Amino acid sequence: MTWDPAGPAEVATMFSQVTVPWWIAGGYAVEFAVGRAFREHADVDVLFLRRDQRAIQEALPSWEWWAADPPGTLRPWAPGEVLGDDIDDVWCRPTATAPWRIQFMLDKAEGDEWIFRRNPAVRREIAALGGISAEGVPYLAPEVQLLAKAHDTRPKDEQDFAAALPVLDAAQRRWLAEALEATYGAHPWLGRL
Repeated sequence: MTWDPAGPAEVATMFSQVTVPWWIAGGYAVEFAVGRAFREHADVDVLFLRRDQRAIQEALPSWEWWAADPPGTLRPWAPGEVLGDDIDDVWCRPTATAPWRIQFMLDKAEGDEWIFRRNPAVRREIAALGGISAEGVPYLAPEVQLLAKAHDTRPKDEQDFAAALPVLDAAQRRWLAEALEATYGAHPWLGRL
């Protein structure tokens, strides 16, 4: 499957009229927090709250949408269809022959709280879920993104953790350590926080 990922600035332009919260996620979010680019990106990840999923399609109504049905099969996501809790990822592209441009992640929320998909006891106020880059792009807080990356870490996740660690303040380190311990018990990153 061919990717030609949209850059974060392009995504921000695409979603400039969206009134629900969203954040650049993945490695780009970590780079925004660190303040510099430090690795290549195969795609661009954007986080939306599951309850706001229709806003994605409404922002890009002419695009083609594909839901990643577990265990990883892509299927068309029909306009207006409400995706179930078992579908966390959506891929999209402008046309059927175009490369994939954006991968969306859907996370749960309850009231004003975001809920971590791997442990519903780990929560955070939606208002404190991310920041805004110098370019005006909303991005996921690094400690929240690292928590998502902590499951089955890959070399790029280790690289993101190492780059983000020096910029995490005491409160961010504490939140990440508590969330890692609550979710995984023991985790290799705990000793470095």
